Amino acid sequence: MSNLTDTVDRYLAIWNEADADKRAAAIAELLTPNAPYIDPLAAVEGHDGFAAVVAGAREQFAGLSFELYGTVDAHHNQARFQWGLVAEPGAEPVAIGFDVLVADEEGRVTGVYGFLDKVPGA
Repeated sequence: MSNLTDTVDRYLAIWNEADADKRAAAIAELLTPNAPYIDPLAAVEGHDGFAAVVAGAREQFAGLSFELYGTVDAHHNQARFQWGLVAEPGAEPVAIGFDVLVADEEGRVTGVYGFLDKVPGA
């Protein structure tokens, strides 16, 4: 079993990667081909679906970045963690989410199931 904290770090790095080609390569390396990504705003499968969700979030929240908010709680092949969407490292998050990531024995993500705890005001 791979280190799921490292897997979470790589997952969050995808959300922060500005270059679409590098992001696509990282997605292909980290996620299994049909991995679902499901949160209150999206339900997609596969690399292209996940890439579209990430691209949309990057466009909507330009200039902000995702960072681990707290620690990763992991057992077996699953990890749960909070993330914050911040203007600069360590700043108060404008959004906070809680994700559950499931991985295979090689550390590739087989699914992500997200929840939103704090969202920006309209």
